[in-house]
Amino acid sequence: MIDFAKRARIMGRSIKLGHCICNPQEPCPCDLFKRKNACLCAGEREADAAEDAPLTRFVENAGCASKIGREDLTKALTGLPRVVDRRVLVSAETCDDAGVYKIDEATALVQTVDVFTPCVDDAYLFGRIAAANSVSDVYAMGGRPLTALSIVAFPIEKLSPRVMNRMLQGGIDALKAAGTVVVGGHSIKDKEIKFGFAVTGVVHPAKIVTNAAARPGDALILTKPLGTGAISFAAQIGKARPAWVAVAGRSMAALNRAAAEVMTAARVRCATDVTGFGLAGHLGEVAVQSGVTAEVWADALPVLPGVLGLLRGGVISGAVERNREAAARRVERDAGVGEEFEDLLYDPQTSGGLLMCVPENRAERVLARLRAKGAAKAAIIGRIAGKSQGKIVLRAHAQRTSTSSRAKRSDRGRPNAIASSGSLGFARPARRPPRNDKER
Repeated sequence: MIDFAKRARIMGRSIKLGHCICNPQEPCPCDLFKRKNACLCAGEREADAAEDAPLTRFVENAGCASKIGREDLTKALTGLPRVVDRRVLVSAETCDDAGVYKIDEATALVQTVDVFTPCVDDAYLFGRIAAANSVSDVYAMGGRPLTALSIVAFPIEKLSPRVMNRMLQGGIDALKAAGTVVVGGHSIKDKEIKFGFAVTGVVHPAKIVTNAAARPGDALILTKPLGTGAISFAAQIGKARPAWVAVAGRSMAALNRAAAEVMTAARVRCATDVTGFGLAGHLGEVAVQSGVTAEVWADALPVLPGVLGLLRGGVISGAVERNREAAARRVERDAGVGEEFEDLLYDPQTSGGLLMCVPENRAERVLARLRAKGAAKAAIIGRIAGKSQGKIVLRAHAQRTSTSSRAKRSDRGRPNAIASSGSLGFARPARRPPRNDKER
């Protein structure tokens, strides 16, 4: 029911000013009023405001591909004052996943915030993915998330409030599964949908997991498959199969909670999660902060269905190029490794997996426990090869060593040792067979 008196009062003021009072960039009457007889400034809404519109149609860059590129971000942060407070145990200076603030000898706060645009069309699923992505930074620091505040930007004048309701419900349900309580939030009008959470967790000050503690000989374990950026971009331009999108959605919505529990039980001290800056960006920070060279094995990388074919076909988003610009100087690709695998390193991940640096003698057992806890695609993808100023070497295959062969022989005949032993010592993996793209 239109309140014509209210409309006349508000439109009269706008016409007198020569500008719409809700959007000074528009005249009054605006184009929407002329087309649909709806004055948004008077509280009216389009009669056909969508309740089930595909969310990715309302954004330019999907998911964590909407992040500002690392190079531009570095320039924007240059010159800002350093944090000087002995209670700050981890700050932004090391480009870690979250900040850590010491409360007392037994408790430190882990704080993070993550907001991005839709990477899937379903509002409820997007909410779950946004929540899983937001708590992942706390898990990556070895922490336990406790509370969250929602942050929503939403085109309320174009989409039904019910869409926003489903987003929030998805996020609340995912956080409930994480043992995290949503205690409030904030919303703003925007032309693009953006959603996420500011999350606060706790960790023991002596048990913080950082990105600066990798050591030569560590195995690299990744707990989720790569390629969510490629799938999301392909879906936006009509080049993704529905089955690929469905698998990617399930992967993104999965919490890293169980993986984090395995990580902390194994006393891992170096980890990160792989999100918008891609595997090369996040592993590159581990390499730089730890002063090491990371070796990645192309044939061991877990990849979502369809992704390698998309990359070979040139379905590569602008976010890949932004990540390449920031990280390529640290990456060396061996001859014989396909270019698509290097593109995969730069692919921006939304709600990606945890990347752990695990001593070689514990890696296979940690991997087995991850898979037993539901991380079916977890894989040993490489190793920390030695000391350096921070470098990534992309190789076609795992590099065998005599020590790994001896360890493999000594571990024969003990396939059930994981279930019966509380210790975490075991051998590094043998070379893995090449993977084929699963969509064919």
